[in-house]
Amino acid sequence: MSSVSMANMMLNLRLATSAAAQSAPTDRKTLVCIFLNGGMDSFNVLVPRDDARYANYGTSRGNLALDRTALKTLNQIAGSDGNLYGLHPSCGGFQELFNGIGGDTSKRRLAMISNIGTLIQPTTKAQYLAGNTPLPRALFSHADQIDQWQTSVPQGMAQASGWFGRAADILHSTANSGATAMNISLSGNNLIQVGNSTQQFVITDSGALSLSSPTDSNPANPGAWKNSGHRSLIAQHYSNLMQESYSQLTKTSMDLQENFQTIFQAYDGSAIAPLFPDNYFAGQMLAVAKTIAIRQSLGLHRQTIFLSFGGWDHHGELLRAEAGMLATLDGGLTAFQKAMEALGMQDEVITFTASDFGRTLRSNGRGTDHAWGGNNFVMGGPVQGGRIYGTFPDVTLESNDDVGYGGRMMPTTSVDQFFGELLRWFGVGAGDLSYVLPNIANFYNVNSSTLPIGFLRPGTWS
Repeated sequence: MSSVSMANMMLNLRLATSAAAQSAPTDRKTLVCIFLNGGMDSFNVLVPRDDARYANYGTSRGNLALDRTALKTLNQIAGSDGNLYGLHPSCGGFQELFNGIGGDTSKRRLAMISNIGTLIQPTTKAQYLAGNTPLPRALFSHADQIDQWQTSVPQGMAQASGWFGRAADILHSTANSGATAMNISLSGNNLIQVGNSTQQFVITDSGALSLSSPTDSNPANPGAWKNSGHRSLIAQHYSNLMQESYSQLTKTSMDLQENFQTIFQAYDGSAIAPLFPDNYFAGQMLAVAKTIAIRQSLGLHRQTIFLSFGGWDHHGELLRAEAGMLATLDGGLTAFQKAMEALGMQDEVITFTASDFGRTLRSNGRGTDHAWGGNNFVMGGPVQGGRIYGTFPDVTLESNDDVGYGGRMMPTTSVDQFFGELLRWFGVGAGDLSYVLPNIANFYNVNSSTLPIGFLRPGTWS
């Protein structure tokens, strides 16, 4: 399907959507996306521990294989795939979230989605090799696969929007007051949060991007004078339509930023701040926690937050580099989940990871190269933690799951299934799901009474 026809199809879907019938929710829900830019080597994050499968893993990974005795043991609950797994040695916090916070098995907050990737429709290795099935555009390319994870349109689009953005097109006007955008980014402008009729709102770990503090009245402060001068310019009315539109847009943006900053700075985060390690990523996750804690003051019943954590393109020095980065990721996300527990918001927030793609099983000598399917985390109170979802692949080189080039895993779970389940929880109705995820019908009946994957606890979705 061409990018133009895809754009036209999405426009038609939007015109036919039932957004007008949406009723305002009374609960509050937040989706948090942690995007691991570069393509995380996730088959050294989730590792099989049973004798036969670990032996296959060791043979395929060669000098990159982790010591089985060093893995963090995962204790899957009944109803899982029955296999033994471990996490990377740097993931002690994730191990606790998977097995139960503080040893309490009723608080299993973490699950893994295995061998997930971009697909247009269910595809087999035979179809891939024969070239007779539609495939995502520019597979194994960083830029293209990042876009496809964020748009959920692997065919490509003429005027791209992201699936968080299209969810905001559906939900924002009825779920939220409009005082703040539904989609908030701590990593600058991104594609996932751009809608066709809604925009993202960019902040930093210190709050909004205002010119100066809205309460700063000190005439000796040049920032205050600059802000005052800028406001004086935009307060005027202009006969030129373009100048007037720009002036009003700028004023609205400044008002939103200053309103956010006032609320953000007023929030006392002292109860949760000690939970977070002293590093940049953890500081950003603390800001995420604060931004969720002030949802009510911002007039938000539905909210998405995006955060990018880069540097995962480990063609070299994989073992050393990934160990340190995973420790940082583990510490920040574990602290964040425990902060949600402390605030009593654990059942209102789902956090998930995404990445460009998985990486090859076979070592290139010091690292691994671009591949396809990989493993991702999903956590929160609504998640049935303590399980591996999807189908963990046969990690033997040249297996039926390997499409070549040294262990590129063919995804067995699509990003649409993953995102579709998150959206069912978030409140996007069956009639609107195909607008947000144009390929979802290839993988899931949107009117089904069951979920695409099944990682949500019963009673947490409708």
